[in-house]
Amino acid sequence: MTKRLTPWLCTLAATGALLAGSVAQAETKVGFVYVGPVGDHGWSYRHDQGRKAIQAEFGDRVKTSFVESVNEGPDAQRVIRQLAASGHELIFTTSFGFMNPTLKVAKQFPQVKFEHATGYKRAANVSTYAARFYEGRYVVGTVAGRMTKSNIVGYVASFPIPEVVRGINATIQAARAVNPAAVLKVVWVNSWYDPGKEADAAKTLIDQGADVILQHTDSPAPLQVAEQRGVWGVGQASDMRGFAPKAQLTAIIDNWDEYYVARTQAVMDGNWASRNTWGGIQSGMVSFADWNAAIPAAIVAEAEQVKTAISNGKLHPFQGPLLNQQGEVIVEAGAKLNDEALLGMNFYVQGVEGSLPN
Repeated sequence: MTKRLTPWLCTLAATGALLAGSVAQAETKVGFVYVGPVGDHGWSYRHDQGRKAIQAEFGDRVKTSFVESVNEGPDAQRVIRQLAASGHELIFTTSFGFMNPTLKVAKQFPQVKFEHATGYKRAANVSTYAARFYEGRYVVGTVAGRMTKSNIVGYVASFPIPEVVRGINATIQAARAVNPAAVLKVVWVNSWYDPGKEADAAKTLIDQGADVILQHTDSPAPLQVAEQRGVWGVGQASDMRGFAPKAQLTAIIDNWDEYYVARTQAVMDGNWASRNTWGGIQSGMVSFADWNAAIPAAIVAEAEQVKTAISNGKLHPFQGPLLNQQGEVIVEAGAKLNDEALLGMNFYVQGVEGSLPN
């Protein structure tokens, strides 16, 4: 026997269905594409911490997802398209090599908002963002220049793109500002994340006399080698002290949390707009792990002064006089490189040994 619902029960049922529908519609889906594993303890790890910050801020109003260890190129385009096709309203693609795949997918899904890290191509539904990592490199370069005994600083580098070249140049600029005898040796591994290659590169640099190791790669392997060989090192993207408690001088920390929360909020509020963001020490996108207690207090104070001067605009890591490897003046005294020149940097400054790969 079937019973008819009373009018108020019908109203209640309809209201419940509408509420359930509104809750479902309110959930914002945010996707992330990582070039490395979230357990790299470096670049991808820090982006994933930003994803978790979104989840912590918005709770069940947001659903986040990620795909890790995505190769740059066709594989990236496939992954990005899958996220866009599965209802994600905002997608962060977090590696330079994801730039063109992001643009291609964005054209196919104009209603989806995309954020591409470290790139320079934008569209109506594509923003770009990056951190001024070179500011952090200048601060730690000051410490490296003071702490080296051999006057050789080693640098494990990923790919010869402007972002990485800026970091190399900023490091030696700072090191030579406090120690004119310092030189910087580079080993390129042509990978963002390959612990084996990174470790071998660090060993090669130490064998060549380097007693401070920096890196623009994503695993803690170079720092672990520094710990094993009794030299200094600097953590990359996150605090890696747990891997090298004696060796780590500090770490440059990539802090995406506030940016990711703000951009997600913009999508939820309906006021997201395409833009370019390039934050540094002053904005908090670039920060530092605690200084190693073994660093003399005077050196820590000097580094802190450099950090403050960069933050308040009194010091620019690429202010003149700036000379390239050949001794040619790139920036006259009293001037500084503008952002356009920084974004296209394709030369070594004085103090860097070897040739820049094509």
